[in-house]
Amino acid sequence: MMTSERQFKQHRSPHYRGRFAPSPTGPLHVGSLVAAFGSFLHARAAGGEWLVRIEDIDTPRTVPGAAEQQLEALRRFGLEWDGDVVWQSRRQALYRDALATLQRGGTLFACHCSRAELDGRLHHGCVSQHRDGPFALRVRAPDEWIGFTDALRGPQRQNLAREVGDFVVRRADGLVAYQLAVVVDDADQGITDVVRGADLIDSTARQIHLQRLLGLPTPEYTHLPLALDAQGHKLGKSQQALALDAEHPLPALRAAWAFLGQAPDALAGCSTLAVTIDHAIRHFRLEQVPRQDRRLDAPEGGENPAAPSPAA
Repeated sequence: MMTSERQFKQHRSPHYRGRFAPSPTGPLHVGSLVAAFGSFLHARAAGGEWLVRIEDIDTPRTVPGAAEQQLEALRRFGLEWDGDVVWQSRRQALYRDALATLQRGGTLFACHCSRAELDGRLHHGCVSQHRDGPFALRVRAPDEWIGFTDALRGPQRQNLAREVGDFVVRRADGLVAYQLAVVVDDADQGITDVVRGADLIDSTARQIHLQRLLGLPTPEYTHLPLALDAQGHKLGKSQQALALDAEHPLPALRAAWAFLGQAPDALAGCSTLAVTIDHAIRHFRLEQVPRQDRRLDAPEGGENPAAPSPAA
């Protein structure tokens, strides 16, 4: 059994343990605030712990100083976390252990395929004619349905062989892929509940498959609606994903609260950050969170975001 599983059993929380895991590719924006606020409230309303992990394993995309800016923004918005911040870039030994476990299990294989060779097709075994040089490591996708129940969206299922194909767990440049790193980290940190944006729901079946291969537990999953711009694009990927005004956190927190479908009266009269956070924790109701992605338009000039509206 891999090392991270033993550590998981030693450190597992007896109740609720959630997390927020941003990638340090830039400052926090209103879309990432929604994900952070939603996961924070879900954890605190359950009386649980809320951890922060910096997913900086993709070093070519990491922006120097961005992680520190993100952590400071979380503090300014009153989203205080438990314990020490975990950095993926410092956890290579755990990922190597996981790769060794997959290798011993016979589910891992070397792949030289380029995107051009695949030509948009699902990957089923290495088809490359060029077997020299760097290679990725992939996990064979099983031809079976993998299901889970999302706390917001209900039953979900996916057949990896038919819908995803063999997937990368270590890239050709030697970097560990997101799918493996997040599985190892969630288990090692004893995460019981994963609350994140709906853009990651398609990754869940792959992560559950890896959890089963590695003998790790599967947390509960909740996928929050995405904040969209006026054109229907994910706000984090658009030009409207403006950095948050951490000097004046209350307007953005109220906008995120409204976006999450929560009762506006719950925060009425809250004039300080501490009171706002306290009221939000006491009045948060997961069942009120919308299941569909929604528009959250950011006005021009870098002002705080406007109230949400349903996506067209």
